[in-house]
Amino acid sequence: MVESFAAGGVAVITGGASGIGRAAARRAAQAGMRIVLADVNETKLAATASELVQVVGAGNVRAETLDVADAAAMVALARSVESQWGSPTLLMNNAAFFVSGGAGGILDPIENWQRTFAVNVLGPVNGVQAFLPGMLETDRPSVIVNTGSKQGLTNPPGNPAYNTSKAAVNAYTQNLARDLRERQGSKVSAHLLIPGWTTTGEAEHRKGAWLAEQVVAYMEAAIGREEFFILCPDEETPNETDHKRILWNALDIIESRPALSRWHPEWKERFAAFMARD
Repeated sequence: MVESFAAGGVAVITGGASGIGRAAARRAAQAGMRIVLADVNETKLAATASELVQVVGAGNVRAETLDVADAAAMVALARSVESQWGSPTLLMNNAAFFVSGGAGGILDPIENWQRTFAVNVLGPVNGVQAFLPGMLETDRPSVIVNTGSKQGLTNPPGNPAYNTSKAAVNAYTQNLARDLRERQGSKVSAHLLIPGWTTTGEAEHRKGAWLAEQVVAYMEAAIGREEFFILCPDEETPNETDHKRILWNALDIIESRPALSRWHPEWKERFAAFMARD
């Protein structure tokens, strides 16, 4: 059984100041881990770190204001953590960037595309590049979790930059997992966390969504079962619905349908019939 939250281990969590990252940090503290939080939001970072200190003590919490898109900063953090506590037993590349408020089109400013990819794609790559060498040198089993998105699987219209970035995280993490599986002597595993509708940040919890703590509990159980794809349901969307939506997208390729036929007016009724099947 693979432990994601191992007592006495070290958890490095990016995007750790709020949402799923904060919930994971709380679980790590509960397990008796040393915790490194990285985030760009200094205020939320300080608040979360202060909360964790009350559980595990000031000597077991580090809060780093850091942009995961900065590869040099990530390497410097890795060297510092390794020097102080050793390599992480849990690396959670969770930081994400999402342009909202009317943005999200194909012709969005290039700066939006660049920032989305810098955080969502290169963030996990930078985390792995910085921390994996040290993790491979230890005898203790360790876990890497990259946070993806259902939008990277089903590709709903509306925010192509975000969808594309999360599709890249899926492809990257699959390659990472295979590399670690085939690497002789490796005790590191990689997993793709795919949350459902989740209340994150300071957003008001809405009926139908999962709490971030539910996502983390589901993640922990799935990693314990050595699952790679951690496809989370929520109160509105069970796994069976997600499975059908993903299969429909795959059939677009196999059956030479129009791109994103699920949202094509001529395919609307066929999609509805497909979803209604047992």
